[in-house]
Amino acid sequence: MRALFAALIVVLGVAGAWLGYEIYRQQESTSEEPYGVAFNLIDHNGQPITEDAFRGHPTAIFFGFTHCPEICPTTLYEMNGWFEALGDEGKNIKAYFITIDPERDTPEFLRDYITGVTDRVVGITGEPDAVRAMARGFNIYFKRIDTEDGDYTMDHTASVILLDSHGRFRKTIAYGEDTESAISKLRDLAGT
Repeated sequence: MRALFAALIVVLGVAGAWLGYEIYRQQESTSEEPYGVAFNLIDHNGQPITEDAFRGHPTAIFFGFTHCPEICPTTLYEMNGWFEALGDEGKNIKAYFITIDPERDTPEFLRDYITGVTDRVVGITGEPDAVRAMARGFNIYFKRIDTEDGDYTMDHTASVILLDSHGRFRKTIAYGEDTESAISKLRDLAGT
């Protein structure tokens, strides 16, 4: 019985190691491809913008909405602080705020919202179906939540996604992550 139990442990260990290797190999192969999907939207100045905006330089992207009560304004404020702390080290990183509420977030409204906090972030909006397809293509969770007063809010992924200069996924900065950790991740990203 002990021999059977030991053999079972060995088989499970080998299977676990193989599964771990396959997951690692798959992640490595997909990490060489640009992250997300092709899109054709507009920036907060009303100019067309595509996935090409995420190439040729490191990129930080955040999906949110202007009527957000806490997470989005906090993240914008923190991003501004991170870039200020990085100074010239982070000057090549481009940052984008992609709305998940395009019905309310017109280019003008998005521009006023963002530039009231920072000049380092460009807003992205567009036709609702195109915005939603882009968010889904970047594996962003979002859901409209109706409120009792007849209005609505949005539940959504609250991480900043970091892409290298080829548009490949590198890391995320979680909402509420320690400032030094976030700055360190951006410093590493700046060299990619």
